[in-house]
Amino acid sequence: MGENAKYQKIVDWVRRQVEEGTYKPGEKLKSENELCRMFGLSRQTVRHALGILEEEGMVVRRRGSGTYIDDGRFAGAAGRTRIAVVTTYVDSYIFPRTIRGIENYLFERGYSVQIAFTSNLLERERVILEDLAERDDVAGIIIEATKSGLPNPNLPLIKRLCERNIPILFINSFYPQLKLPHVTLNDRLAAELAVKYLADAGHRRIGALMKFDDGQGHLRYAGYLDTCRRLGIPAGDERMVWLDTEGEAHLNDYRDRILRNFKDCTAVFCYNDKLAIRLEALLKEEGIEVPEDLSLISIDDSELAQLADTRLTSVRHPTDRLGEKAAENLLLMIENKNFDGNYEFVTEIVERDSVKKI
Repeated sequence: MGENAKYQKIVDWVRRQVEEGTYKPGEKLKSENELCRMFGLSRQTVRHALGILEEEGMVVRRRGSGTYIDDGRFAGAAGRTRIAVVTTYVDSYIFPRTIRGIENYLFERGYSVQIAFTSNLLERERVILEDLAERDDVAGIIIEATKSGLPNPNLPLIKRLCERNIPILFINSFYPQLKLPHVTLNDRLAAELAVKYLADAGHRRIGALMKFDDGQGHLRYAGYLDTCRRLGIPAGDERMVWLDTEGEAHLNDYRDRILRNFKDCTAVFCYNDKLAIRLEALLKEEGIEVPEDLSLISIDDSELAQLADTRLTSVRHPTDRLGEKAAENLLLMIENKNFDGNYEFVTEIVERDSVKKI
């Protein structure tokens, strides 16, 4: 039997499997080794057959992953190995660990990473999205929503990227209007854990310091409110202080409101470690000590929580694990358009010194 007849057996078999519905668009084909054993052929012959099928548009071969029945989702995308990663920040707080998790996972699988950051500014996000919409070398996008708690004029740009069949996965925060997958901390549950921890320590007057321009703030507030109500703890506007991103950086501008709304509280649940540390500094200037006079609990368990004057009790954020999971799920979305990329991490409290039992 000639070489042509040998590889043609595989070509015909794959065509038949697709026609009969045994293999559906987006499904992974048997590996080269399996095909070698199945047909008793050399790997060179198998690869030649797959090359013919790829030229015909029957299959798509993805480096480091395998061969898939082409569903048209990535037409013209053969050979793309660049993943765009767009975050609000890149070199501070918990972001470097998350980005490192993404990079390590993708590099090991032959992908390059293009990183951009928005500084949580809508205009900067617009410029980045417009650039991505003009590029033709991006296999997928991992993105953190900018000011996800507010109306966003950039959503049409993301929809345009979706129309080009570029897989998009959100991390940390997302735009619920788009119905795109996300890999995040379960923010609502994280808040429930924090408030319950304070309640178990005897606190019944619990305030909250939240951000309103990020979606995480809305979810964490919902978790705070639900848990307080479930436990019979009074909660409402009189014990709330809402900030935006600018307010987070200039907490002193809210001094009067903070002192007024938290004056009767024994504990405050803070949006994140950064806010908790800034709140503690403001309280100390007023002669209010943590945790003797006011207990604090926050979310993220960052390095700041460990280095604070009063070591913060904080809900752990998965950081690098979240980055790895996001990268893993995006590649699975690239391989199979029907893969559900959603994942929410369930976490735990890290106890330190900022909560007093009463």
